[in-house]
Amino acid sequence: MKLPALIAGLLLSASTLAADDDFFDRLQELLTVSAGEGRVRARASGTLDLEGYDLLQPATGLIQTAGRRLFVPRATTFLDAQFGPRVYAFAQLRVDRGFDPGRRPIEARLDEYAVRVRPWNSRYLNLQVGRFGTIVGNWVNRHGSWTDPFITAPGPYENLTGVWDTEAVRSTGLLLRWSHLRGGPYSPEQVAAEKAVRLPIVWGPAYATGAAVSGDIGRIRYAAEIKLGSLSSSPEAWLHAREHRHHPSVSGRLAWRPSQMWELGASVSEGSYLRESADATLAPGFTRGDYRQRVVAQDIVFAWRHLQVWTEIFAARFEIPTVGNADTIAYYAEAKYKFTPQLSGALRWNQQIHGTLPERGLERTWGKDTWRVDLAPAFRFTPHTQLKLQYSLQHGDAGTRTYTRTLATQFTVRY
Repeated sequence: MKLPALIAGLLLSASTLAADDDFFDRLQELLTVSAGEGRVRARASGTLDLEGYDLLQPATGLIQTAGRRLFVPRATTFLDAQFGPRVYAFAQLRVDRGFDPGRRPIEARLDEYAVRVRPWNSRYLNLQVGRFGTIVGNWVNRHGSWTDPFITAPGPYENLTGVWDTEAVRSTGLLLRWSHLRGGPYSPEQVAAEKAVRLPIVWGPAYATGAAVSGDIGRIRYAAEIKLGSLSSSPEAWLHAREHRHHPSVSGRLAWRPSQMWELGASVSEGSYLRESADATLAPGFTRGDYRQRVVAQDIVFAWRHLQVWTEIFAARFEIPTVGNADTIAYYAEAKYKFTPQLSGALRWNQQIHGTLPERGLERTWGKDTWRVDLAPAFRFTPHTQLKLQYSLQHGDAGTRTYTRTLATQFTVRY
């Protein structure tokens, strides 16, 4: 399906839905139940997303296709339940072609499920257990299709490095090949296939299983978690939490809100990035616990009238015994401006740079340095329907091309 035709169809669908907006209000009432004089309350909600991509190969980020165009439908259902003032539970069910955009059969997955308990009737302490997004950074709290002004994730959450999770790096030369800095040429099919094993700094919202504590003390917000999976762990690894039962990851975040306009946060994380299938490839005398990912991050949120700004900076290290430390820094800065109650626009700059590793007495840069700029206008037809477009231009990690571009569109129905 050509992208202009898809956009035309989405606009027609939006105009039809806008004429019957009362339907969604009635549906919300039907999906909300309560008992015990309101002490027990549950509500189901969700989004229906239709995404289309027109791109140059190789595809950027976590888009897993060797083709020129891609259509990705997605249905997401959220369940929120409150049991008195101290117990809250939530779950997220997705039906799509895989967690990341690609040409795979339709599947259903339970991406999130957790219970949160407040031992005392205060905001000082919350305990949470289950499978949920990481507490690191500020993007995960707004990554849903309805709230995120962009269609794709920021660079640190989807730029893939040459580090794999299914096999340990044994030499700098091997890492350079996995980073596509040596060897090749690499076909679009090979690039797409390797995206299942290459690791970013953070893989999307990092829905790994674990437990967390959080709370607010005055203007300070704190959170800490222990997870069966590192920040970089893939969606496939999230489904096999037992693989990390002996090598859990630990993360923490502190945020300070000096005023309603500002929030300043800092995060740290540490954990093993290899899966069990990598055991046979480990350096002699080492375990998966010696192959660790360490991350230090800083984030800022700013809001003033119709302007919102978010930034995050990640400094990450993949420790590789007998080879060295593969260091990388990635950051993004994005701004969203609401021109009217319905029309908004967003601009985002992403960049990632890599450190060096020794090879035969020389220092070699171990990954491709990249930058990407994203431009995304959005229009909300009604409180329940929204259309976003995104144009992305990337330099680096683009095969034989100097630049590559991606044009995406996303139509969302919220209920």
